[in-house]
Amino acid sequence: MKKYAFVFLILLSNFTFYGQKPPQLNSSEIYQQLEKLDFLGSVLYIAAHPDDENTKLISYFSNQIHANTAYLSLTRGDGGQNLIGSELREKLGLIRTQELLAARRIDGGKQFFTRANDFGYSKTPQETLAIWNKEKVLNDVVKSIRKFQPDVIINRFDHRTEGNTHGHHTASARLSLEAFAKAADKNYASAEAKTLGTWQPQRLFFNTSWWFYGSQEKFDSADKSKMLAIDAGVYNPLIGISNSEIASHSRSQHKSQGFGNTPVRGEQLEYIELIEGNPIEGNSVFEGINTTWTRVKGGKEIGVLIAKIKTEYDFKTPSKSVKDLVKVYRLIEKIENKHWRDIKLQETKNLIAACSGLYLEAVTETALTTPGETLFLQIEATQRLGNSVLKEIAISNSNFSKKLNTSLNPNQKVAFKEEFTLPANTPYTNPYWLKKPSGIGMYEVENKDVIGLPETPPTLIANFSIEIEGETLTFEKELVYKYNDPVEGEVYEPFQVVPTISVSIEKPILIFGNEKTKVLPIHIKTFSDKISGRLKLDAPNHWKIEYSNEEIQFSKKGEEKIIYANITPPNEGTEDELIASFIISGKTYQQNVVEIDYEHIPKQILLEPANAKLIALDIKKKGDKIAYIEGAGDVVPESLREIGYQVSVLTPSQISLEKLKAFDAVVMGIRAYNTVNELAYKQEILFAYVKQGGNMIVQYNTNRGLVTQDLTPYSLQLSRDRVTDEFSDVKFLAKKHPVLNSPNKITSKDFENWVQERGLYFPGEWDKEHFTPILSLKEKGESWMDGSLLVASYGKGNYIYTGLSFFREFPAGVSGSYRLFANLISLGK
Repeated sequence: MKKYAFVFLILLSNFTFYGQKPPQLNSSEIYQQLEKLDFLGSVLYIAAHPDDENTKLISYFSNQIHANTAYLSLTRGDGGQNLIGSELREKLGLIRTQELLAARRIDGGKQFFTRANDFGYSKTPQETLAIWNKEKVLNDVVKSIRKFQPDVIINRFDHRTEGNTHGHHTASARLSLEAFAKAADKNYASAEAKTLGTWQPQRLFFNTSWWFYGSQEKFDSADKSKMLAIDAGVYNPLIGISNSEIASHSRSQHKSQGFGNTPVRGEQLEYIELIEGNPIEGNSVFEGINTTWTRVKGGKEIGVLIAKIKTEYDFKTPSKSVKDLVKVYRLIEKIENKHWRDIKLQETKNLIAACSGLYLEAVTETALTTPGETLFLQIEATQRLGNSVLKEIAISNSNFSKKLNTSLNPNQKVAFKEEFTLPANTPYTNPYWLKKPSGIGMYEVENKDVIGLPETPPTLIANFSIEIEGETLTFEKELVYKYNDPVEGEVYEPFQVVPTISVSIEKPILIFGNEKTKVLPIHIKTFSDKISGRLKLDAPNHWKIEYSNEEIQFSKKGEEKIIYANITPPNEGTEDELIASFIISGKTYQQNVVEIDYEHIPKQILLEPANAKLIALDIKKKGDKIAYIEGAGDVVPESLREIGYQVSVLTPSQISLEKLKAFDAVVMGIRAYNTVNELAYKQEILFAYVKQGGNMIVQYNTNRGLVTQDLTPYSLQLSRDRVTDEFSDVKFLAKKHPVLNSPNKITSKDFENWVQERGLYFPGEWDKEHFTPILSLKEKGESWMDGSLLVASYGKGNYIYTGLSFFREFPAGVSGSYRLFANLISLGK
């Protein structure tokens, strides 16, 4: 269920409000936009990931200075963890993209990306740029600069501090520094330079803070002669809220990363250090840069007229400004500078709509539809203030067009229903960067025109042509789906185009331990009425697959059926692919329509191949029953069930010694001791379980924000040690230990084909008398690390602490990770 709360400030810009209620500005917010219309300057903030951006500065420049402000995130955050669900990798990147857009809707910035894939933690910028395609990412940064034309660039990170932070972070600053010069070079990316033109930003800053100096004391004593201090906590009486409060609400949209933020009122100093460009004598990043309308040829008259509008603006009757705003629109149409012409025409048009109280929407009767389908649109046009004429409504990329010439009188709604047929070639809704298989470091994007955009541009737009004060303006509105919920009231969802049939394999990875045959459900869902066809399953011949291939009939849109396939593996260990298809009159459908639905972002559609990995695993197990205590969210319980374990997910309130005695092992979810406060009071019970003969397996935690310092029965200190190279060397320290020998013989082969990393946040110190280190891992150019897997006997049982990234390896079907984990569970059996 979606809830859409109004935030304190919603800024009209070039944003697409997917599935959101159309924004409506009050008089104070309209005046804020008049101030923005009168400012011709731009700031681009650059960093590596979603949640790296400084929302205080983005909001400050957008709302206080009224600059055209944007955030360029080099990645979409695919490599992070997810605190609100089980989605990882591409799905997490999709969520975090939408969280950034939600943040920008609050702080007023725009949002851009490169094609860089967040492959996980990197220790050095050299490693980062070796995995990314440096030249392609640099080209994307240059392209964003040439398109956005910032006067000022601000980096979140320092290009000079290699090794002090995430390699992605330092790489983002270095790429920004290089792009600062190359954007003005007509010989760099010369074809794009001819199309976009070149651009030279005037200044490049580094957004420094005490963190980069190690302590507040060191920062207080640092030389700040090249720094500007900006009060980002400034209060805006027009909207009754401080900049830091806006920024806090923006920051809190990063819910998948757990960045809920409480605002701090009062002075909030942000420091930026000049790295490139002309020195500054005062305290303005725009010093010496013309940000008035005289910046553009023919702009002086526009500036004079906007000044008049601001002086005469009537907060009680903003419609009085419409006549002059239309004059401004006509003047802007004549200026030669295309960059500012396009930006300011859109801003002016939005102001005209806001001052007129103009409300426009085109609502569909369904949230999901298919190419070629016919449906009804509910059209509404209401002008609450003044008069205008609705001349025409047309849907882009279709044959739909309706001439009207209907008067829009004050506060009189014009509403009607129209039949609309989607063109048969309407593309499916799908994130453009996920349409083609990607490499570990880069997304493959076929359409070069969309590179940098946060989302795939919508195909179907309702264009309302309205005559206001003698000028015909076109207002673009996306088609949306709207319905009334008995509890929530009016609810909006995006209108999205999907295939006729969705084929979903219930388990994307099917792992066979000692099982002879497994039953695999195949879900088939129709998004059209009266459909019939046949399911087809393909896999190598050494797999035996039995299922019904009789014709399947669907009578109604939304109907779903399940076909059960019996899968029998070959005798030898192997990994293969199962491909599911649905055939309708000779046309093959082989996509799974995935819906991602969270309250704080619009519903997302992702089309995935209807494929699954089949793994015949050579694995032995001792013990069957596992208690799993969830942490920050992972799919480990489901993965363990796949290889035959009985897994019960327990809440902290269910932890008791009597209950735990029934289990062969207790497994703690990732970051459980960072996220589950109640565990601080359950450690004695868990240790007692171990002491009486149980196995306790604790997966990784971070050393920041632990709910208890007593993680283990013995002393152990977590560090920031990690091995990010999934192909790195592994050395066996305790070769005769049961963990490496029983019931599965673990060899170097079991560490092949790992994904993203070996492990993270290993213990740096531990009780050497009681803990036995099992493995030693080594990153290139670094010393061996022995803390990735520690085992200690405690009473009759075993306590195991591991930073190995099982939570990433299991979903990827890495055979060796399953075999090793089975040994951990089997210990002592």
